[in-house]
Amino acid sequence: MIAAGAFVAALTLVAVPGFAQRAAPPGSGDPLKDTSMFKPPAGAKVAIVEWQDLTCPACAHAFPIVHAAVAHYGIPLVEKDFLLPGEHTMLGNREGAIWARYLQDKVSLKVADEYRGAVFAAQTGIESKDDMQSFTRKWFASHGLQMPFVPDPTGQLAKEVMAEKSEGDRMGLTHTPTIIVCSQHEWVQVTDVSQLYRTIDEVEAKAGVSGPPSKQSAH
Repeated sequence: MIAAGAFVAALTLVAVPGFAQRAAPPGSGDPLKDTSMFKPPAGAKVAIVEWQDLTCPACAHAFPIVHAAVAHYGIPLVEKDFLLPGEHTMLGNREGAIWARYLQDKVSLKVADEYRGAVFAAQTGIESKDDMQSFTRKWFASHGLQMPFVPDPTGQLAKEVMAEKSEGDRMGLTHTPTIIVCSQHEWVQVTDVSQLYRTIDEVEAKAGVSGPPSKQSAH
């Protein structure tokens, strides 16, 4: 009986995930599946992980708030593309994500993020794939960058974007933005960005972060 009890206890330990899910506000979170990626990058105690779509209005609203928060706290932001179907495909979300990935790989994370922010700000004027291409051409020119005729000749960037989409599918993700504040021991889904700062405060306190914000990179 003792051995059987120990076996059941061992199974229970295996079955219980190492992260405790909660949401801000309470009770508003999604029933997410694979949450193994909800961890800060190496060397960070707390981070934000966000899945976004460049043609999503809610993502456009969240973008400046999230970026102001990572700048304020000096914590990393891990941005991931989750391409929404339907009308978003017609608006060029895949093309925009590939251009952002091109800038990230070929220029810098900072410049790629500036592009993402500019797309979000101009979102209401982007009504087709052609509009996305036209906007991107003008954005490259205004930033003194040479725009390649084909940004992804090998298809590698598209594979990277679709790999993040597949990651979101495995999670059971259904919408954007999906914003996660995480430490090594817990994660919180923030469904109301007005509660983002409060959530970071709480997660940092539990993670033992004290004193002024660190000077980590915000990406």
